[in-house]
Amino acid sequence: MKHLLIAAAVATGTIAAFTTESPAASYDGAWSVLIVTQQGQCDRAYRYPLTIRDGVVSYGGNAGFSVSGQVEGTGAVKVSVSRGNQGADGTGKLSGKFGTGTWKAPAGGCSGTWKAEKRG
Repeated sequence: MKHLLIAAAVATGTIAAFTTESPAASYDGAWSVLIVTQQGQCDRAYRYPLTIRDGVVSYGGNAGFSVSGQVEGTGAVKVSVSRGNQGADGTGKLSGKFGTGTWKAPAGGCSGTWKAEKRG
């Protein structure tokens, strides 16, 4: 099986009356992330579900992926994804219900872009 690569990002942030929430809370919810390989011998594209809660990014599906990441109040995203001995790191920016960025898998020699859309 070819290298499985994921990169994505999202987070949370709103300010409610009488509460102090992270500015990243506006990104909370379910996101669909499309990963596209532009360099290397990795599969051309994947689509993955991610979840953002309180600025923390996690995998939103049933497969055995480990996702760790953070979204800042500005929308800046940094994510690491792994499955077995395969992994990728991604960075980018969320704005409203959309996001874009780049990813790289040093061990596999692959890299590319990602696009995200908020689903919930």
